[in-house]
Amino acid sequence: MNVPANLKYTKDHEWVSLEGDIATVGITHFAQKELGDIVYVEVETLDQTLEKEEVFGTVEAVKTVSDLFLPLSGEIIEFNDALESNPESVNTDPYGAGWMIKVKVSNLDEVDSLLSSEAYKELIGA
Repeated sequence: MNVPANLKYTKDHEWVSLEGDIATVGITHFAQKELGDIVYVEVETLDQTLEKEEVFGTVEAVKTVSDLFLPLSGEIIEFNDALESNPESVNTDPYGAGWMIKVKVSNLDEVDSLLSSEAYKELIGA
């Protein structure tokens, strides 16, 4: 199971990469594997400011639709437009080309509540 050590994670199977106060967010290898083939990613919250754990979008797989929860409070400043024509990159490269949004984080103290790679591995039994 691919769980990069340099990222932070949520109990909802999202990953976070932080550069200053900008967080890049996507779903984990575990999540995409559980969902199966991703056919659509919808984010209608671009340019909105949301609280931590609010729904910022959905990911649709062949058999199910799952909500995406914001791991850190802030303004959604970018959506990965490439996912509109190539949603399967969430399956093939969840930590790279399959990233979903960028967030201008409003409360960096919330980062402390995210899981380390070790804690996330424990959560998923890896």
